[in-house]
Amino acid sequence: MSEAVEQVSAVLQGMQAPPSLAPRLVAALGPAAASELAADPWLLLRLPQVTAEQADYCARRALGEAARPDDPRRLAALTAHTLRTAAARGHTAVEEKRLASLVGRLGVPAPARALEAAVEAGASAVFESTDDSDDDFDFEEGGVPDLPEPERFHALPDLGEAEQRLGGHLVRLISANDPVMDSATAAETVDAACDKGGFTVTEHTRAALVTVALRPVTVLWHGPGDAAETARALLCLAAIAEDSRVGITVVAPTAQTAAAVAADLAAVAQGDPGVRVLSLAAALRQGPIPSGLVVLCESMAVGTARAADLAATCADGAHLVLLADPRQAPSATPGRVAEDIVRSRTAHTAEIAGPEDDGAPGPIAALALAVSEGEVPEVDAPGREVVRVPAATAEEAAHRVVQLVTDSIPRALGIPAGEVRVVTAREDGPAGARALNAACKERLNPGPGALGGFDPGDAVLLVAAGPGYGPGDTGVLRGPVEGGVEVELADGAKVTVGDPAALRPGWALTVGAAHGGRWPAVVGVFPPDVPVSRPRVYTVLTRALRHVSLVDATGGGLETGVRETLAPDRVTRLVQILREG
Repeated sequence: MSEAVEQVSAVLQGMQAPPSLAPRLVAALGPAAASELAADPWLLLRLPQVTAEQADYCARRALGEAARPDDPRRLAALTAHTLRTAAARGHTAVEEKRLASLVGRLGVPAPARALEAAVEAGASAVFESTDDSDDDFDFEEGGVPDLPEPERFHALPDLGEAEQRLGGHLVRLISANDPVMDSATAAETVDAACDKGGFTVTEHTRAALVTVALRPVTVLWHGPGDAAETARALLCLAAIAEDSRVGITVVAPTAQTAAAVAADLAAVAQGDPGVRVLSLAAALRQGPIPSGLVVLCESMAVGTARAADLAATCADGAHLVLLADPRQAPSATPGRVAEDIVRSRTAHTAEIAGPEDDGAPGPIAALALAVSEGEVPEVDAPGREVVRVPAATAEEAAHRVVQLVTDSIPRALGIPAGEVRVVTAREDGPAGARALNAACKERLNPGPGALGGFDPGDAVLLVAAGPGYGPGDTGVLRGPVEGGVEVELADGAKVTVGDPAALRPGWALTVGAAHGGRWPAVVGVFPPDVPVSRPRVYTVLTRALRHVSLVDATGGGLETGVRETLAPDRVTRLVQILREG
């Protein structure tokens, strides 16, 4: 145990809080966590599992009569706690009146004072927006109506600034508005690339590629069966970039998706496609991107903060393209970037659509499309591309999962266990990610956990950013190296991870952690009594390249959730920022 953890443990014991919270508090507060916590016990609320009542109890134990309900430290902590809860649900900001109402429900008699205390303590930042859209203006009434009063939003400082920064860089790119090529030349270049590659693209795709050449920021929608058409489109964009001498950079959220996109390109090109696909972490590590075309694949998985980092690296005059499947769940981190760009009407939208004469979509795409329409039918899967596995209990579901990963899928389909990922709808419980990771490790790579709880050969998930890696990357831990441990990512890159807190077991992932990744085989798990939504099921299905097994222990809840439950709305400010820019 580190000295910082020991010191925090002692402080926790003094306030009758579980010492087991110490490592997480050190991770959240830093090396001075003990002194900070002793001075402000309400910092316990930095941990999502701590409630306001528990923090108040600990504060009374630590401070005695000095722990007053109107203590500015308490007011600021409760406000920040509310903002963190909202961020965990995907919101980037909370409207001021709404925030005051939520804080008031925590027993704060003067919520406005709590909001002020949070701003004064630097725990919250205030942003004002005046949406100057003329959607509601009625000019027939005479004159131009007065602009509405600015709306005030509160946000966690880092998150609010990230959204502001993202909007600013998007406005910078949009304002340049210089075409890479004129429309006629772009269309001719697309046709020439198709002739050279021995393939064709649909008229929808051809028009979309011309839009990219003309417009500085474009959202390209696509569907679950469009992987080959998307690869053909990327090869055509590479030809446009080459002919116009601006260069192209293709980016994916994770190393495993970068490898999958690269494989799609090689399959269409029937060899070296001449286009390198980088993970987002690798692209950001290289610094400013000099290319005139920057394409982000699987952009629905990228939240506000990471999108801001990417936009900031784009050169002035670059064209940014977001490839997105609108049926997917929103990102696991706050924001809804692609959707907000479209809603702002400050950029352009086009569609990639594969040829109808390719025949019916494959079994995985067919099931995903049905789910997107609210149904979970049986699909024809002659190659066992889709398998439904019913289970009566969570324990039975867990047993089926381990059987599928360690035996059935490798034996029947020839897909090694290391290329199978379990994607489960919850973190805890008998069929949650934590328990399934323990079960998979016991079967696939048992060991003492000598490297901070891990062993060489373990599948790992990266949950933090570092040199060459980012949240959502998965790989295999290879062993100790100077400065930490070496992890080999799915695209073959080897990175050094110095902080053990950046690693989690990676055989089984939650849906949020898996979003942005793609694997040859996926085992989707839906335990009993877990909320099921249409976008989450769709996202699980579209993580699979060749095979998906659905282990369903919901007792009909899967069908009901797909039919009735859509993604909850998110409060964001990006639309207003873009319109005001």
